Amino acid sequence: MVNSNRIRQVGNKQVGPGLPTYVIGEIGINHNGDLANAIALIDAAAEAGCDAVKFQKRTPEICTPRDQWDIERDTPWGRMTYIDYRHRVEFGEDEYRAIDEHCKKRGIDWFASPWDTEAVIFLEKFDVPCHKVASASLTDDELLIALRATGKPVILSTGMSTPEQIRHAVEVLGSENTILLHATSTYPAVTGELNLRVIHALEAAYPNVPVGYSGHEIGLQTTVAAVAMGACVVERHITLDRAMWGSDQAASVEPGGLQRLVRDIRVIEEAKGDGVKKVYESELGPMKKLRRVQGTVAAAAGE
Repeated sequence: MVNSNRIRQVGNKQVGPGLPTYVIGEIGINHNGDLANAIALIDAAAEAGCDAVKFQKRTPEICTPRDQWDIERDTPWGRMTYIDYRHRVEFGEDEYRAIDEHCKKRGIDWFASPWDTEAVIFLEKFDVPCHKVASASLTDDELLIALRATGKPVILSTGMSTPEQIRHAVEVLGSENTILLHATSTYPAVTGELNLRVIHALEAAYPNVPVGYSGHEIGLQTTVAAVAMGACVVERHITLDRAMWGSDQAASVEPGGLQRLVRDIRVIEEAKGDGVKKVYESELGPMKKLRRVQGTVAAAAGE
């Protein structure tokens, strides 16, 4: 029996236990500030069968510590200050209009992780179906309050966070519109620190909240395992090429891998079944051929 309190409406899809896994291709800033890269990644996600793509939205002057602004760094576009770099990889309204239009054309949701309240206001212009809280923002009460005020579902990643911090964040957001994602915030995360059993711990701690998984590991098996363990939402970073410049590229999935990941998630969903033990019609032939003693005959003989 599915707990209806664990069902969330995200766009035109319901998300929760017993429903098809909601698969998110996290583009983040893997587009490197190039709209053509973003469009290509949207296409890759749509063709793989993802339900949504996700970006990151920052107001650079708010999200970048003032003492970091003028520090110079080498980038693919030459040497520049950190604040200039943050602007270089940040999309504005024109780019997001194009993204919005292309996602509608491809029939795929899009939303973003806002890193500040100004970014929340920006994203609300597009009537996104939900919002995402990055693990790094889990303790930002001001941001959480602003997101709750939108009335949209909020997907909350829980990497680098204690149980107490997670509990407080859920209290601020309100459990009725929240989706939790287990995560380990290392890029890439090593297998021994994925701790997938936390999915079950979160389910037990939050009986009215759907629980999913945001993976930063290399490879696909453990993300598929998360679905087998009950994750009803899956998020993985995606990239056109893991060798591209950027801190998230190495822990991302390329288009071919994304197609295999979604395929395997759908196979696992079908294989999980409903948990009710039964004799399938397809088993009747093998039963007749292979079972020497039928159950009813054996029962009669024992009377």
